[in-house]
Order: sequence, then C-alpha cells, then structure tokens
Amino acid sequence: MPNARQHAIEHSQTRTRERRHRVATEAAKIIAQGGTRDYLQAKHKAAERLGIFDDASLPRNTEIEAALREYQRLFVTGQDRALQRRREAAVEALQFFASFDPRLVGPVLEGTADHRSPVTLHVHSDEPEALDRWLDQHRIDHEVRSRRIRLDRERELEAPVYRFEADELPIEIIALPATALRQAPLSVIDERPIRRANLAQAQALLADDEITAFFGR
Repeated sequence: MPNARQHAIEHSQTRTRERRHRVATEAAKIIAQGGTRDYLQAKHKAAERLGIFDDASLPRNTEIEAALREYQRLFVTGQDRALQRRREAAVEALQFFASFDPRLVGPVLEGTADHRSPVTLHVHSDEPEALDRWLDQHRIDHEVRSRRIRLDRERELEAPVYRFEADELPIEIIALPATALRQAPLSVIDERPIRRANLAQAQALLADDEITAFFGR
C-alpha cells in the first residue's frame, strides 16, 4: 500500500507539472500574439482555454517568461532584428537622458521585446517637473500616464510615465525618485528587484548582439 500511495502522489505531481507547462506555453502564445505584457491576465486566459482551473496548475510568471523566450525563438520571425533595433534606440535614449541617471528595464533588456514593445527607461530625480521641462525644451511631443510601481514589499508609488515616439519606435520613460536609483523597484514578474542596465551595460549588450548576428550569418 505505501508504494501504491507514493506512486499515486508522484503521478499527481507529474500531471500538475505537465498542466503548468501547458498553461505557461499557452500564456506565452497569448502574450506573443496579442502584445499584452499582463502575465496574470494571460495566465488565466490560457487556463480557461485549456479547461484548467486548479491553482496548483497555474505557472509562476518566471515559467511564463521562459516559455515566451522559447516561443519567440521558434515561431516569431524578425524577433532578433526587432530586439536589436530597440537596443540601439535604448543606447541613444540612455545618452539623451544622461542627466537623469537613466536605466534600461523591461523586455528590451531581458531579450523578449518584439515589434510592439516600447523601449522603457527608469529615470531618477527629486524634482517633479524636471523631466517635463527637459522634454519641452527639446520639443518632444509626449503624453503622460501613470503606473503603479512597487518600490519594495511595503511601499508603492503612482509614477508618471512619459510616452513618445523616436524614429517610429515607442519610448516610455518612468520617472522615479532619486532614492530608487540605490534600490531598484520590484519586478512584476518575480517580485525581486528589477533588473536594470546603465549606458555602459546596454552598450555591451548591443555589442554582443552585433557579434552574434555577424557570426550567425
């Protein structure tokens, strides 16, 4: 009997892992095809499509991120060029906003950006109007939205997000207080400090892309 019970437990765990993988793969497809970056929404939509409703079978965001990378590698044509073009724009944007201690974040840094993805920067200043003035001085037409940013596990902030286009690419600049430069906000994917890149790191990333593209020809 103990062996039968253990076998049943292992079988149940295997089925749960398989369902998690199926949901993660379907969620990645939804993200890639629909352009959404709302992992929670994609996860629940995928589970509904597959008729999977138990919480144990819902993958973590990190599992969906891994599935998205694999889906893009296999099925998304032009992915490499879309990413490289955005990383080129990111380097230019980091140079342009240098006085605001900018950092590249999001899909362009992580390597999951596609042709819909914006180049996203965090900029840092304790002067609320500084970024507005900078954009106005350079005659950059933009719109302002807001986004909830988790500074840490206890504090949240409604941060202004400035959106505009440069060379037909969407750019979004998230304005944060200077203290956020010392401690990165939390990622919506894994709730850990978000990965960020300064100018030198972004340039190194772009150089690696160019080397890979050259030897991949």
